Amino acid sequence: CTLRILNMQRVIYAVDQLNKTIGHAFAWCIVIVTFGTCYEVFVRYVMDDPTSWAFDMSYLMYGAVFYMAGAYTLSRGGHVRADMFYRLWRPKVQATVELFLYVVFFFPGILALVYSGWSYGADSLKILEVSVNSPAGVPIWPLKMMIPVGAALMVLQGFAEVLRCLQCLRDGDWTPRMHDVEELEKQILEEHAKRAAEQATEGASR
Repeated sequence: CTLRILNMQRVIYAVDQLNKTIGHAFAWCIVIVTFGTCYEVFVRYVMDDPTSWAFDMSYLMYGAVFYMAGAYTLSRGGHVRADMFYRLWRPKVQATVELFLYVVFFFPGILALVYSGWSYGADSLKILEVSVNSPAGVPIWPLKMMIPVGAALMVLQGFAEVLRCLQCLRDGDWTPRMHDVEELEKQILEEHAKRAAEQATEGASR
């Protein structure tokens, strides 16, 4: 039983680490699109010489982040969740609901995206499709091929999330997630709570 638990944790960690690496790599697309957009604004309005590739570059970079960082976001529990009820439930209830939603909705939808995305991307690859939005002829087939790849990573991460649910149902609490990036709001709330606790301790000691 202990060996099985360790194996589950290793699988979860390995999948989290894989999607963390991919997510961090594609996060650089944000830097690229930021500099590219700033350059386009400068040459368009200051030099009066707009580029023919900036628009294509911006949606290609944004699309790459969207497709390839989705599994990373899922591994951090970062997708939008209407948690006004969810956060009030006990961990086992949360795990039960999540497990049901993964099996009934998540996997059918994502597997359908893998299947249809592969056909869509493969057709684009066959003709080495380029963008029709500008005369630069920017290739867009790599972006379309990212659809099934990103969806496959989501399937893999979904499997890790199912293992998390099973562990929670067994242990009564969630397995801690890897944390490398946190929202500023969460940091502010934690600092506020820490400051309030310190003030309460000082008040009690007086």
